[in-house]
Amino acid sequence: MNPLRRQFSLSLGTLLAGSLLPGRVLAAPESRQALIAAAWRGLSKNDPYFAGILHADWQARKLEIRHAVPLPSRPHGLLPEADGGMLVTAARPGTWLMRCDNQGKVVQQIAQDDSSLLRFCGHAIVVRDSLLLTTETDHATGRGRIGVRDLQTLKKLDDWDTHGIDPHQLLLDGEGHLIVANGGVPRTLADKKHDLQRMESSLVRIDTNTGKLLQQWRLDDPRLSLRHIAWSHAPADGDACLGVAIQAEHDRAEDRAQAPILAVLDGERLFTPTRANDNFGYAGDIAAAWGGGFVLSSNQVGLAQLWHPATADRMTPVVKMEEAYALASWQSGGVLVATALGLVRTHPTMKSMILPWPQPMALDNHWSLISEA
Repeated sequence: MNPLRRQFSLSLGTLLAGSLLPGRVLAAPESRQALIAAAWRGLSKNDPYFAGILHADWQARKLEIRHAVPLPSRPHGLLPEADGGMLVTAARPGTWLMRCDNQGKVVQQIAQDDSSLLRFCGHAIVVRDSLLLTTETDHATGRGRIGVRDLQTLKKLDDWDTHGIDPHQLLLDGEGHLIVANGGVPRTLADKKHDLQRMESSLVRIDTNTGKLLQQWRLDDPRLSLRHIAWSHAPADGDACLGVAIQAEHDRAEDRAQAPILAVLDGERLFTPTRANDNFGYAGDIAAAWGGGFVLSSNQVGLAQLWHPATADRMTPVVKMEEAYALASWQSGGVLVATALGLVRTHPTMKSMILPWPQPMALDNHWSLISEA
């Protein structure tokens, strides 16, 4: 057997059978292909970064790069746009924001003012089809800001206080207001952590009309950094819970290894539903899964796990593969997982599938499903 094929065959054995997973599951409708916004570099840490569109052909079991754009530095968040293009935000402490069209051409790129100490924190969201909101840090004060920009021109119109430090991912709630995860980690302009005893991580709800603080939530342990967030389903549908991926910042590795990696915002209450974790204390991404659950990735230990409200005291492994990291929700509660070997498609009613990368490449932290057919 071809060594690479054998490696993939062995890896498939690390994907958990759907019958072992909790909760009522809807069958996934058959799709033939998917388009995914992604960012990557070569296998060397010094290789250049690219952002582009990956085309997954499930029937042909093939993954190809539809187009790719070279990037100035490492990216982080990717935001697909209605016309098939996407916005790419530089990784923290970021100095650029780029818009690519659906043909893979750079049509806009802005940079933070050289005289400013504002830096992008990696994520953005669109509000009312007219504004782009970005998480930023003002390194003159160390405080978190929300950059308010015109969606078409990317010109900055305003900025708002995040009422915390180290803001990271942001989403809209069912009323169109902003939920921001303040990671709470003090950082230098070179992104070096310091004075962790001053951590102040929180979730905040901000009025998208006025920029005013509406609500704020914190966990009891200040060393739990709240970073990435996902709704269990569309918040406008009602009764949605917000899942929060946690990264532990305790001084001792033993404490980090015992820390929870998931928090849930259920209406008005923010809590950690389980102490089950990854034995490392680092959830890198989170995505909605079947039945109101969430999948969390822990790339440091090569693991993606399901938390489900029907079995709220435990985590169930769904993928055990090196560098399991970027997650995207897929049809009817399935999840797409980026790993060192390729794209894993997992759903409890279907046999898991791996599509190998089309070239030697290392996916970055996040990706986003654009469309399926």
